[in-house]
Amino acid sequence: MWGLSGTPEEVAQVPPAQQHPGTASGTQPKVTYNNPRDHHMKRLGILLSGRGSNFLAIAAAIREQRLPGTEIAVVLSNIEDAPGLSSARELGLPAFAIPSLGRKRADHDAEMTARLHQHRVDLVCLAGYMRIISPQFVSAYPDRILNVHPSLLPAFPGLDAQQQALDYGAKVAGCTVHFVDEAVDHGVIILQKAVPVRDDDTAATLSARILEQEHLAYSEAISRVLSGHYATQGRRYLHRPK
Repeated sequence: MWGLSGTPEEVAQVPPAQQHPGTASGTQPKVTYNNPRDHHMKRLGILLSGRGSNFLAIAAAIREQRLPGTEIAVVLSNIEDAPGLSSARELGLPAFAIPSLGRKRADHDAEMTARLHQHRVDLVCLAGYMRIISPQFVSAYPDRILNVHPSLLPAFPGLDAQQQALDYGAKVAGCTVHFVDEAVDHGVIILQKAVPVRDDDTAATLSARILEQEHLAYSEAISRVLSGHYATQGRRYLHRPK
């Protein structure tokens, strides 16, 4: 039950992805349906560690009515001077630093989830949150934590995904928005956007083009999830007509 990213030391300690029950024997995975969006305003909790460009893209989507019925309830960071917090305050949003340095993961995550509950958050969005979250965190928001990763998962999980793609010689890169589950970059995939790899690309130029697609994909994925018009079957996200 971890988020997308973390320090190399943290990533190295993550256990292998758990196989989904029922898939090894060839039996059909159970289909889990979700209830459509109700009529109350949906409240997002944003977690970030840096400048928060995906957070700003989500805020813009709300402002431009591309995410109707949605608001950002709170922005949290594990880094006290994260630029994203300043951006959130400039937008008039509640924004708080809950420093993680030197704290036990369970204690820090308990404070994070308490603050999310305090602000009545419906959906948690990791937007460059450079910390692996605990099983207790995920259990507090089951199937209600999203993350975006700069590769077409399951290819190139973990850190430096863009450089991984270049080193491997991939011709197509991209981004993935997924639910957070028990392993790094492993949850059910909601949507993906492809980005061609150019012969003259560097990690920086490829990252910039992927980031443009992340900004589009994240808001689209939030809309899909909050609509409730979907089902999950094993690892598959299935659109369910209204």
